[in-house]
Amino acid sequence: QLQLVESGGGLVQPGGSLRLSCTASGSTLDHYAIGWFRQAPGKEREGVSCIGDGTIKYAAFVKGRFTISRDNIKNTVYLQMNSLNPEDTAVYYCAADFTQDGCSEYVSPYDYWGQGTGVTVSS
Repeated sequence: QLQLVESGGGLVQPGGSLRLSCTASGSTLDHYAIGWFRQAPGKEREGVSCIGDGTIKYAAFVKGRFTISRDNIKNTVYLQMNSLNPEDTAVYYCAADFTQDGCSEYVSPYDYWGQGTGVTVSS
């Protein structure tokens, strides 16, 4: 059973950076697409970025600021977040979809979810 654990969240000032990690256990990530999602208080969960089978996607609101990458040896996917602003405050989740057909920016295809890591951008 694949398990995902996010880490790297915290409090950061506007304009700052954080790197989130999504580390898998129970299986390798070789055949999984990984998505990063976020959910702010009172809002629906939304896609931030995904990576799979040579495909990388970013939501328009993070393009140019966030970078997704994966290290298959460490079985980890990263989300480097730069130029953070208060609107980026949310719980960030990673999720895995067993597919070799790119990756999806939507919640529904993903079967495995981490517990989330909180990001707060505030001065």
